[in-house]
Amino acid sequence: MEMKKRFRVPAFLRNKYIVCGVFFFVWLLFLDRHNILSQYQLYTEVNQLESQKAFYRQEIDRARQDQYELLSSPEKLEKFAREQYRMKKEEEDLFIVPESRPKAN
Repeated sequence: MEMKKRFRVPAFLRNKYIVCGVFFFVWLLFLDRHNILSQYQLYTEVNQLESQKAFYRQEIDRARQDQYELLSSPEKLEKFAREQYRMKKEEEDLFIVPESRPKAN
Protein backbone atom coordinates (compact mmCIF):
# COMPACT_ATOMS: atom_id res chain seq x y z
CA MET A 1 0.00 0.00 0.00
CA GLU A 2 1.16 3.34 -0.94
CA MET A 3 0.70 6.06 1.63
CA LYS A 4 0.16 9.55 0.46
CA LYS A 5 1.78 12.22 2.48
CA ARG A 6 -0.56 15.05 3.11
CA PHE A 7 0.76 18.48 3.57
CA ARG A 8 -0.65 19.90 6.75
CA VAL A 9 -0.95 23.63 7.22
CA PRO A 10 0.26 24.64 10.67
CA ALA A 11 -2.44 25.68 13.09
CA PHE A 12 -1.29 29.29 13.37
CA LEU A 13 -1.65 29.73 9.59
CA ARG A 14 -5.21 28.48 9.72
CA ASN A 15 -6.19 31.24 12.11
CA LYS A 16 -7.57 34.08 10.00
CA TYR A 17 -6.73 36.73 12.61
CA ILE A 18 -3.07 35.82 12.66
CA VAL A 19 -2.88 35.71 8.86
CA CYS A 20 -4.64 39.06 8.62
CA GLY A 21 -2.36 40.53 11.31
CA VAL A 22 0.78 39.31 9.54
CA PHE A 23 -0.48 40.69 6.24
CA PHE A 24 -1.24 44.05 7.89
CA PHE A 25 2.21 44.11 9.53
CA VAL A 26 3.95 43.35 6.21
CA TRP A 27 1.83 45.99 4.50
CA LEU A 28 2.87 48.62 7.04
CA LEU A 29 6.55 47.65 6.94
CA PHE A 30 7.09 47.50 3.20
CA LEU A 31 4.13 48.58 1.09
CA ASP A 32 2.64 51.59 2.83
CA ARG A 33 3.58 55.15 1.94
CA HIS A 34 5.15 55.59 5.38
CA ASN A 35 7.15 52.36 5.29
CA ILE A 36 10.38 51.59 7.12
CA LEU A 37 12.64 52.75 4.27
CA SER A 38 10.97 56.15 3.91
CA GLN A 39 10.97 56.62 7.70
CA TYR A 40 14.71 55.89 7.82
CA GLN A 41 15.38 58.34 4.99
CA LEU A 42 13.36 61.02 6.77
CA TYR A 43 15.21 60.28 10.02
CA THR A 44 18.63 60.71 8.37
CA GLU A 45 17.46 63.89 6.64
CA VAL A 46 16.27 65.34 9.96
CA ASN A 47 19.64 64.52 11.56
CA GLN A 48 21.47 66.17 8.68
CA LEU A 49 19.30 69.28 8.90
CA GLU A 50 19.80 69.45 12.67
CA SER A 51 23.58 69.39 12.21
CA GLN A 52 23.33 72.13 9.56
CA LYS A 53 21.16 74.14 11.93
CA ALA A 54 23.78 73.87 14.67
CA PHE A 55 26.54 74.88 12.23
CA TYR A 56 24.65 77.95 11.02
CA ARG A 57 23.79 78.98 14.58
CA GLN A 58 27.51 78.89 15.41
CA GLU A 59 28.28 80.94 12.31
CA ILE A 60 25.61 83.50 13.25
CA ASP A 61 27.02 83.77 16.77
CA ARG A 62 30.52 84.21 15.37
CA ALA A 63 29.33 86.89 12.94
CA ARG A 64 27.54 88.73 15.76
CA GLN A 65 30.70 88.62 17.86
CA ASP A 66 32.74 89.98 14.94
CA GLN A 67 30.16 92.71 14.38
CA TYR A 68 30.26 93.68 18.04
CA GLU A 69 34.07 93.84 17.98
CA LEU A 70 34.08 95.96 14.81
CA LEU A 71 31.49 98.42 16.05
CA SER A 72 33.06 98.75 19.50
CA SER A 73 36.54 99.77 18.32
CA PRO A 74 37.28 102.38 15.60
CA GLU A 75 40.77 100.91 15.08
CA LYS A 76 39.37 97.46 14.32
CA LEU A 77 36.76 98.96 12.02
CA GLU A 78 39.43 100.85 10.09
CA LYS A 79 41.61 97.74 9.85
CA PHE A 80 38.65 95.69 8.57
CA ALA A 81 37.74 98.34 5.97
CA ARG A 82 41.33 98.54 4.73
CA GLU A 83 41.77 94.76 4.47
CA GLN A 84 38.39 93.70 3.16
CA TYR A 85 37.27 96.65 1.04
CA ARG A 86 40.70 98.09 0.19
CA MET A 87 39.79 101.52 1.45
CA LYS A 88 42.52 104.09 1.88
CA LYS A 89 43.03 107.58 3.14
CA GLU A 90 43.30 110.54 0.76
CA GLU A 91 47.08 110.86 0.95
CA GLU A 92 47.86 107.13 0.70
CA ASP A 93 48.68 104.94 -2.27
CA LEU A 94 47.39 101.39 -2.32
CA PHE A 95 49.46 98.54 -3.74
CA ILE A 96 47.82 95.15 -4.06
CA VAL A 97 50.23 92.22 -4.07
CA PRO A 98 48.65 88.98 -5.27
CA GLU A 99 49.41 85.81 -3.38
CA SER A 100 52.10 83.79 -5.13
CA ARG A 101 51.35 80.18 -5.92
CA PRO A 102 54.03 77.60 -6.69
CA LYS A 103 54.10 76.49 -10.29
CA ALA A 104 53.07 72.92 -11.01
CA ASN A 105 55.61 70.86 -12.94
